[in-house]
Amino acid sequence: MLKLIITDLDGTFLNSHGDYDRALFSEIHGLMAEKGVHFAACTGKQCQRVEELFADYGNNLWIIGDSATRIKYNGEYVFESLIRNELGLRIIKTLEEVSASHVIIACSSEGAIIRKDVPQQLKDKIRKSYASLIQVDSLAGLNCDFVKISVFDEAGNCPQTRPHLAPFEQQVYIVVSEAAWIDIADFGVHKGTTVQKLQQLLNVSPHETMAFGDGYNDLELLAQAEYSFAMRNAFEETKAAAKFITGTNDESAVQHTIRRMLALQS
Repeated sequence: MLKLIITDLDGTFLNSHGDYDRALFSEIHGLMAEKGVHFAACTGKQCQRVEELFADYGNNLWIIGDSATRIKYNGEYVFESLIRNELGLRIIKTLEEVSASHVIIACSSEGAIIRKDVPQQLKDKIRKSYASLIQVDSLAGLNCDFVKISVFDEAGNCPQTRPHLAPFEQQVYIVVSEAAWIDIADFGVHKGTTVQKLQQLLNVSPHETMAFGDGYNDLELLAQAEYSFAMRNAFEETKAAAKFITGTNDESAVQHTIRRMLALQS
């Protein structure tokens, strides 16, 4: 019997415009509440941004946000994992030396920190994932620990940037989620490990879990669910890792699949 449904957002639950069928979700949300099923959004997006997207459901939504470095529920963080300041600054320095064209996003507990000189059109794109942006002259002098460090490369050169981060592989978790994004979290912290923590909190097993994903950073998420679904628009590696294939994100396939699955559950 399903007790927990977890979905990635971009490319999975959200359509190509970064939104979702809100009327359909109102119906789905009611069905989940009726059957006692928990719903979680598992995403690289900042937790505050997820709260904006699901503003009408804030008290009944588990958020595995900031690239799975945090779990938030009912306005409270119940889990958070940080990269220590000194290590984070070394990673940032390395990324700055690799390229001046990509954007480094240093996420602290207070918000996502970027340089003031980032072009406005890139800031606008970054705001789709980060509700709280802090702009500074330089990232070198930051004195905070980091929730995560991300790279946004509009040119899609993240696979070429990734090898430069090899010296940090035994200290942090690094994933190229797609060509335009790299996410760096504390060592051993990814969607799979944080979903395990949520399952423990809710006393839910993988056999009672359904998950949806499309990207490389969803592989560990899908491994934690007996009912694992890849989107038809997913990477081939993600499809191969899933037990089932559903429709595309532009067809609201996650929501339609949830509705069908819940209809089978007495």
